[in-house]
Amino acid sequence: MIDIPHYRHHAQAYATATRSVDMTPLYARFLPLLPAGGRVLDVGCGSGRDARAFAQRGYQVTAFDASPELAQLAAQHTGLPVATANVLQLQGPGSLGLPPDARFEGLWACASLLHLPEADQPRAWQTLWALLAPGGVAYASYKLGDDAQPSQRVDNLGRPFTDATEARVAAWLSALPDVAHISTWVTTDQRPGEGQAWLNMLVQRRHP
Repeated sequence: MIDIPHYRHHAQAYATATRSVDMTPLYARFLPLLPAGGRVLDVGCGSGRDARAFAQRGYQVTAFDASPELAQLAAQHTGLPVATANVLQLQGPGSLGLPPDARFEGLWACASLLHLPEADQPRAWQTLWALLAPGGVAYASYKLGDDAQPSQRVDNLGRPFTDATEARVAAWLSALPDVAHISTWVTTDQRPGEGQAWLNMLVQRRHP
């Protein structure tokens, strides 16, 4: 994800609006694939809602966001250190203050990578994949697109989006090594008054 002016200027309102969304059905697909107490990287953590939920369940959580304002709010909400970082500028675990050999059993990118241009999606996935331990799993969600329509758009709040389809996802992930399994499914936005369809994905890395 990238630093979006809207999130900098409306960080508190965004955090308040998203913090109470029930993510339990998505956790139920992701967390059973992780070892108890495993390491999770929350990519573009926003309000800190998910990072806090994972930490409360006993996972070792590292979180970052491109917006310094949201990173600060997430740190307050979770009690965890939250880095300010752009996924495209990560230079290994050291960029997040971690040892150079640190790897994660789980990557969680909920509604965060969707702000990157389509041309940057493969590079973002390659950067994150290098942080995923063998046997680990990555979760991501994008707004559902249509292969007959352009993938990129800007909404009325000035936020750029890249909408995903199964075909686009397959292309973005095609260069990743050791992919064991990719699963996708569609859900509907759980926020009141929202009917947006989302494409969710789990990408599992092969054991050595």
